[in-house]
Amino acid sequence: MVQEVSEIGSGLNGSRKRLTKLLENPSISNIVVEHRDRLARFGSDYIIAALRAANRTIEIVNETECKDDLVQDMIDALTSFCARLYGKRSARSRAERALEAIKDVG
Repeated sequence: MVQEVSEIGSGLNGSRKRLTKLLENPSISNIVVEHRDRLARFGSDYIIAALRAANRTIEIVNETECKDDLVQDMIDALTSFCARLYGKRSARSRAERALEAIKDVG
């Protein structure tokens, strides 16, 4: 049985429902993707190796690098990392202010 599934999304997005369903379904023995970068921007070799260990394959139609979204993907990655960093700083700052308030009351 052949089934076509398409999903529009960044290779950085880790919550791609359709790809996840394909990877979780052991009855799917061969997955074809247009570009390696569309499968996953980073770590596609791990996905390919894991599927190979389960006697499943991924065929990449166009092995050349897809550069059109690389800059946007890098901006997205940096934004994500910065949000985590500043979020941790903000949480620490709130905790320190709460402890100061408790000391002042006590």
